[in-house]
Amino acid sequence: MSGSGGTYEASWLCPEPRDRARLIDMERRLRPVRNLAFGALGVALVASGHWVGWWTLLPLVVAAIAFMVMGRRAEDRARPELGIALAWVASVVLIAVSVSLSGGPKSPGLPWLAIPIVTLPARFRLRGVVAGVAITVVALLAIALGVNAGAVIDNPSGLIFSFALIMAVTCLSVALMRSDVDHRNDAVIDPLTSMLNRNALATRVAELAQQARVSRQPVAVIVADVDRFKAINDGHGHSVGDAVLRDLAYRIRAELRAYDLAYRLGGEEFLILLPGADADAAAEIASRLRSVVQEAKLCGLSVTMSFGVGASREGLFDYDEVFEAADQALYVAKHAGRNCVRVAGADGLVSAQAPAPLAAVG
Repeated sequence: MSGSGGTYEASWLCPEPRDRARLIDMERRLRPVRNLAFGALGVALVASGHWVGWWTLLPLVVAAIAFMVMGRRAEDRARPELGIALAWVASVVLIAVSVSLSGGPKSPGLPWLAIPIVTLPARFRLRGVVAGVAITVVALLAIALGVNAGAVIDNPSGLIFSFALIMAVTCLSVALMRSDVDHRNDAVIDPLTSMLNRNALATRVAELAQQARVSRQPVAVIVADVDRFKAINDGHGHSVGDAVLRDLAYRIRAELRAYDLAYRLGGEEFLILLPGADADAAAEIASRLRSVVQEAKLCGLSVTMSFGVGASREGLFDYDEVFEAADQALYVAKHAGRNCVRVAGADGLVSAQAPAPLAAVG
C-alpha cells in the first residue's frame, strides 16, 4: 500500500484495520514506559557489572536502539506491525545474549526473558502472543541447554522457575489487557459497526494537531452520509439498515491507509481523518470511496453516499474549522443531487470533485 492511498493490506499480525490502529496507539503509550524499563535494566547491569561483566550492557543498548528505530513514526508506515514485531524479537534475542554472557542457566538475569512478554498482549491478538511466547521459550531452552547443559541437569530449578514465570506473566498480561481492551472498546467503539465513535475522536484530534505542528503537514477531514438512508429503514426494516451500515463500515476501512482513522458520528454519518493529506489527496480518496459504495450491492441494495472534504493548512490543524468546512461541503453535495464529492477550498468556497473511475484512483 502506498503512502498516498490504496486498500488496507491485512497481515497475519493485524488482520483487521482496528488491530493496526490499536498497535499504533499502544506503541505511542508504551514508548516512554519502555524507556524507563530499559533504564532500570541498564542500572541493574551497571551495578552488577563487576560480577557479571560489563559487556552485558551492549545487547541492552542494541535492543533499545532497535525499538527506537522501528517504533519511530510507526503510524506513517504501511505495515508498522512488522517493524515492531522485529524489534520485539530482537529484544528477546539480545536479552538471551546478555544472559548467556553472564552465566547462561546460572545467570541471575535468566528471568528477564519474561519482561518482553508483558508488552505482547497490548499490541497483538492471541496468535501474536502465542508466537512470542514460543520464541521466548526457545530462547530460554537455547540458553539453558546450549550454554551449560550439565548445570541444568544437575539443578534444573532455574530453568523450571523461569519457564513458570514466563507462563504466569503471559496469563496475567493477557487477562489484564483483555479486560482493559474490553472496557476501552465499550467507551470508544461503536457496537454496531466496530468503528471508533465520537468519544475516541477528541484524543486523536489533539494528537494530530501536535503532529501537524511538528511535521508541517496538513490534515484532511472527510464527512460522509448515506443517501436516503431513511428510505432503506422504512422500506426494508431496521435490521437491513443495520446490516448496510456494518457493510459500509467494513468497505470504508478497507479502502483507507494504515494510519487513517474512520469514525461513526451517529446514524448514517461517518467521518475520516487523513493525516498528511491535502484537499486534493482527500478528494481522491473520497471519490474512490464513493465509487466503491456505488458499485457494491450492500445487502442486495443499491446504496450511494455523499462526501464533503476539508483540509487544514500545512502545520496548522484546527479540527473545528476543518470539520465545519467539510460539513458545509457535505451539505452542498446533498443539495447537488447526492452521490457526489464536494471539496471546501482554503477560500471557503466549495467545488465539485469529478467522480473518477475506480481503476484510475490510487
